[in-house]
Amino acid sequence: MKAVDREKLITLLENKGIVVRGLSEEFDGMDGGIWISAEEPQNEFYFDYYAMSSSYELGVDKSLDAFLEKRGWYAEWYDPGTIFLWEI
Repeated sequence: MKAVDREKLITLLENKGIVVRGLSEEFDGMDGGIWISAEEPQNEFYFDYYAMSSSYELGVDKSLDAFLEKRGWYAEWYDPGTIFLWEI
């Protein structure tokens, strides 16, 4: 499966109401990722580092996790307030 390109995924995420902070290069210099703040009020539904609910998979809303996987991407926590998205 070929992953959706980064710019297209950013547009799809923004259409879902997710606030994208920028590219991973702007945060820590790592190439190819998408930087998201889990602390943005609009993002709090999708990300919860400490979630114990069955609605979350490793702190990411299961519906968003499936959305990302279907498009060839996955979420990875950097710290409790920062998520990166990477191609699978």
